[in-house]
Amino acid sequence: MLLTITTTARPATDLGFLLHKHPERVQEFGQSFGTATVFYPEAGGERCTAALMLEVDPIALARSRGKGSPDFSLSQYVNDRPYAASSLLAVALADVFRTARAGRCGARPELPGTALPLELRLPALPCRGGPDLARRLFEPLGWEVAAQPIVLDAGFPEWGESRYVRLTLSGSARLADALNHLYVLLPVLDDGKHYWIAPDEVDKLIRAGEGWLHGHPERGLITRRYLGRRSTLTRTALARLAELGDETEEQLEPAVEEDAPAGINAADEAATEAATEAATEAATEAATEAPAAEGRDARPQTGVDAAQDAVPEESAAQDAVPAEGAAQDDVPQEGPGAEEPGGAGGVPKGRPLSARRREAVLARLEQLGAASVIDLGCGHGELVGALLARPRFAKVGGMDVSSMALTIAARKLRLDRMPDSRRARLTLFQGALTYTDKRLSGYDAAVLMEVIEHVDPPRLAALERVVFAHARPAHVLVTTPNIEHNVRYEFLTGLRHPDHRFEWTRAEFAAWATRVAGEHGYQVGFEPVGDDDPEVGPPTQMGVFTRDQRS
Repeated sequence: MLLTITTTARPATDLGFLLHKHPERVQEFGQSFGTATVFYPEAGGERCTAALMLEVDPIALARSRGKGSPDFSLSQYVNDRPYAASSLLAVALADVFRTARAGRCGARPELPGTALPLELRLPALPCRGGPDLARRLFEPLGWEVAAQPIVLDAGFPEWGESRYVRLTLSGSARLADALNHLYVLLPVLDDGKHYWIAPDEVDKLIRAGEGWLHGHPERGLITRRYLGRRSTLTRTALARLAELGDETEEQLEPAVEEDAPAGINAADEAATEAATEAATEAATEAATEAPAAEGRDARPQTGVDAAQDAVPEESAAQDAVPAEGAAQDDVPQEGPGAEEPGGAGGVPKGRPLSARRREAVLARLEQLGAASVIDLGCGHGELVGALLARPRFAKVGGMDVSSMALTIAARKLRLDRMPDSRRARLTLFQGALTYTDKRLSGYDAAVLMEVIEHVDPPRLAALERVVFAHARPAHVLVTTPNIEHNVRYEFLTGLRHPDHRFEWTRAEFAAWATRVAGEHGYQVGFEPVGDDDPEVGPPTQMGVFTRDQRS
């Protein structure tokens, strides 16, 4: 597959400075799926053309393809990937022209900010939507678009046109903008990617679309296709784009639902959606932990009440406290924990453990007479929603370290359509449990539901100080898995969730809770959640802390 970039700006060989590729050299760059080669078919003072040629290794490509790839039924044997511009070319472009896409040129710093007369050619581009879609995507960006359909076979014109076009873009633009347009829109036109679409694709889209995607009339279609029609990622990206203007997230959605490309059906999308949500939580945690390792402030920013008042604890820079929603479903469904026959706190029988845990916490909060509750590690807002549904809880708070989790929670709770009376009871904000934060104070009760096991043991002391020494609610409810019960899960090996730093026995949890209560002026009692097995105890153990009246 081939991409050519031509300029007639004088001197035209400045294109070599912008691309960081010398016009007199042929350079090769290895890719996981083949080899990218950059060369200059012409390089003169009045006209200069740079070419990016990608040679794909069909064996490596066949081994890497999955069921979500377009045309799966035949793609292991016959496919267009070595010949037609697609996400393979977009990835190679991003790698080979990384500095040019970023708009940097050390030798000639004034060049990246200059608009140049450019002509971009792609001789074979898969375009699901035909030439009209190519025009709809590129013309709003200022390009003059020539999209010529390619016939299936010139010898049999009655067969009609293929889904491929010969694309030429002409116009005046910064080279960095032109490369970013191609990087985003090539896989959008093809409506497919050769790799797994992970949550970090949202960040890639927002970065590459800076300055143009938010105002594009087809931004909803672009976002949905770029993210492989993964609804969770699409909602997150649209919410972030909405923050750039006055639109609501729904206003950025595509007006008409598109048909999925061949090889991707509703069942495929549904099957991957759950995995994507789980990956979203893990990737978000990793992203927030990474800066801490470099000694920087690791608190991420968000559009939902950025944590401006948080003060770092001296013993911990940041902790990746997970979304509660991710931890709730950590019990393998094939084990007895999927539906438990009995439980504590008046929880009905036959309910999934995640629901039974939530109901046990709600029942205990009502017994304690708490009127204001904060969910620490609120995740996607399941417990927050249940608290809001009970008018007796006049003040409800939700905090999570993940901005993505809070965005999803806001959507699930329908904040934009929530009645004013209910909305006035709710506060959602981002924060970490290893930072003192005045917003954690003033609640009758705090809940840490399936949270502490995600905290590295050396950082537990910081969490203890934040919750029990600084926030000091009258009651604290802590639930955590009982590792003794894991033997009841036939197919479980290791811990219940890949992000768990530890899981405690009943004795270990009791020892920790008793120590914390004694150090901070609380009394603590223990209750089972789920079937209290006579040999190994319940699947979940709950500690109920009550502050001493004298403290």
